[in-house]
Amino acid sequence: MYNAIVVGAGPAGGTAAYHLAKKGHSVLVLEKASLPRYKPCGGGVSPAIAEWFDFDFSPAISVKADSFRFTWNLGDPVEAKIDTKEPVWMVRRDIFDHFLVQQAQKQGAELRDNTEVTGIEFKTDYWQVNTADSSFTSRYLIAADGAKGSMAKWLGFKDRQRRLAGALEAEVPANVVNKSTIHLEFGLVKNGYIWNFPKDNGYSIGVGTFIGGQPQDFKKILAEYAQLFNIDVQTSKQYGHPIAIWNGNQKLHTQNAVLAGEAACIVDPITAEGIRPSIYSGLIAAGAIDQALAGDINALEKYTQIIQESWGTEMAWAQKLAGAFYRFPGIAYKVGVKHPAAPKFMSQILCGELSYSSVTDRAIKRLIRGFGR
Repeated sequence: MYNAIVVGAGPAGGTAAYHLAKKGHSVLVLEKASLPRYKPCGGGVSPAIAEWFDFDFSPAISVKADSFRFTWNLGDPVEAKIDTKEPVWMVRRDIFDHFLVQQAQKQGAELRDNTEVTGIEFKTDYWQVNTADSSFTSRYLIAADGAKGSMAKWLGFKDRQRRLAGALEAEVPANVVNKSTIHLEFGLVKNGYIWNFPKDNGYSIGVGTFIGGQPQDFKKILAEYAQLFNIDVQTSKQYGHPIAIWNGNQKLHTQNAVLAGEAACIVDPITAEGIRPSIYSGLIAAGAIDQALAGDINALEKYTQIIQESWGTEMAWAQKLAGAFYRFPGIAYKVGVKHPAAPKFMSQILCGELSYSSVTDRAIKRLIRGFGR
C-alpha cells in the first residue's frame, strides 16, 4: 500500500513524486513508456521553476536562449534580447523528464516504466491501479498522464473545461549557428504561430493553432518555414498531437485523487506553454496530498482552489489576450510585437517574472487603437 501512486512521468508527475518522496511518503510512479522516451515539445522552460526545487537543473538543460527573433510571413523581423535575470531554458523532453523522475527516485520514489495502466478501482478508502501484469494500491492518486490519457475519464471527469489545440512538431538535427535565439513566426499560420527553438545539436521546430478555425496544411507550412533555416523537416519524423489548453476553471479533485499537468488542462492559451504550469500543478498536488495524509479532509478541495485562484486567474487574462491577438494577428504584430516594450514583456511572462493581468488591458487597448487606424 503506497501513500500515493502517480500515473505519468512527465513534468507534473515527476514533480509530484519528488516532493511527496522528499516528505517521506511512499510513492510509486507508473509510466507506460520506457524512460527516457521522446516527447514532441518545443522544450522552452521558464527558469522560475528552479525556486520550487533544491537541486541543480544544469544536467537537463540543452542550451539557454537569451534573444528573440520574430517574423511576419518570413519577413519584417523584430530582434530583441530577453531581458530577464536568467535566459529561457531549452530542454529535450526525454532528458528533462527522466532527470526529474531520477531526482524523485533519489528521494525514495519507485518507478515502474514500460507499465501501462489499464484501469482503476476505488476500494472503500484506497485505490487499486491495474496494469497488464499486476495491480498496485495506494491511499491517493495523482493523474498526470497528459492530454490523451485515460485517467481523467476513469476518475469521472468526462466533460472537462478545455480546448484541444493541434500541433505538428519535429526534432531536426542541424549545425545550429546561433544557439541563443528563439524564432517565432506569426504570419504563415492562422490562429497560432510557428516556433523554432535551438538545442545543442539541432532544432525543435513546430506549428500550432490555439483558438480553432479551418483546418490548415501544417506539413506544408512547416516545410516552408524550415527552408528559412536551410533544413528539410522531411528528413525527420514529424509528430502531430493535441494540446489541452486552459478554457476555464474546473474541479480538479475527486475521491482521494487529483488531476495534474495537461490532464488538468492548464496549458497557457496564448503561448501554449505547458511545462511550467505542469510543474506548478505537480508541486501543489504534492502539498495537498501531504496534507490529506496528515488528516486534512479538505486538502484536495484546497488544491482545486489554489490552482483556480493562482493559475486559473492568470489564464483568464491570457485567454482574453489570445482571442484578440490571434483574431487580428497582422495588426497585433504591427502594434504589439513591434512595440519597443513588447519583447521585454514577452520574455518576462515566459520566465515567470510578469503576470498577464498586469499587461493584458494595455495590450488590448493598443490593439484596438491600431485597428482604428
